Amino acid sequence: RHLYPIVDDKIITKERAIEAGIDVPELYGIIDTEKGIDKLDQIIAGRNDFVIKPAQGAGGDGIMVIADRFEDRFKTVSGKIVSHEELEQQISSILSGLYSLGGHRDRALIEYRVTPDTIFKSISYEGVPDIRIIVLMGYPVMAMLRLPTRQSNGKANLHQGAIGVGVDLATGVTLRGTWLNNKISKHPDTTNAVDGVQLPNWDGFMKLAAGCYELCGLGYIGVDMVLDQDKGPLILELNARPGLNIQIANDCGLTHRAHAVEARLEELKAKGIQEDAEERVRFSQELFGHIASKEI
Repeated sequence: RHLYPIVDDKIITKERAIEAGIDVPELYGIIDTEKGIDKLDQIIAGRNDFVIKPAQGAGGDGIMVIADRFEDRFKTVSGKIVSHEELEQQISSILSGLYSLGGHRDRALIEYRVTPDTIFKSISYEGVPDIRIIVLMGYPVMAMLRLPTRQSNGKANLHQGAIGVGVDLATGVTLRGTWLNNKISKHPDTTNAVDGVQLPNWDGFMKLAAGCYELCGLGYIGVDMVLDQDKGPLILELNARPGLNIQIANDCGLTHRAHAVEARLEELKAKGIQEDAEERVRFSQELFGHIASKEI
């Protein structure tokens, strides 16, 4: 638990990731006091799009995504026009701890807005789809793609109505999905199939995720990543308490995979060796990958 702050505070996660040479969305600035809100103009000067988020937020709450400027105002990703005062109010709410885990005072970060790779156009509604990989003791054990819907207001959070789609660890090909706890094979807004999609740069995502174990030292984490059309795979955040919907999306439990990893660690310990991120990825892909698509 003493390691939780590393993943619960997005600013600390980002600093650690940058030190480790892991790609993350660029941080434009941090506001940590009411007086600091005056720095906002300086931070966003010359930028038309950016994201404001709480450092210790949970479940995607408190995040404001600005897609463009509109005269002396701003346009959010869903097309809503907001004033400068509203941006300041949002930051003030973040600082007061409105969105933080446990409700204590928080910091606001302003960062690069991710533009999703065009591969997601046909299976996502607005927003930014993301990929979550569950990593156990450094071994990726399960993955899902989270797709925003109209219902989730363009957010990739399942409890707000996004779709969770299982991903084959070996190939990066999507499997069937789950939406509001129902199994589905098409996106409700675009009506395109969500299964059978090849995610590009899959091995890159797997290596990034496996490498996060060294970054934070937590035995069980959810690594949330995005595919930016210009910058490729980026790590958005690490989650110390990833939910269990990923099992529903993959139609598979985590228990036997966890046992397999534990057995592997015992075996390596007996030999006195440790595997690096690349070797851990290979192990997971060979053991947990290549799932034949099942008929529903």
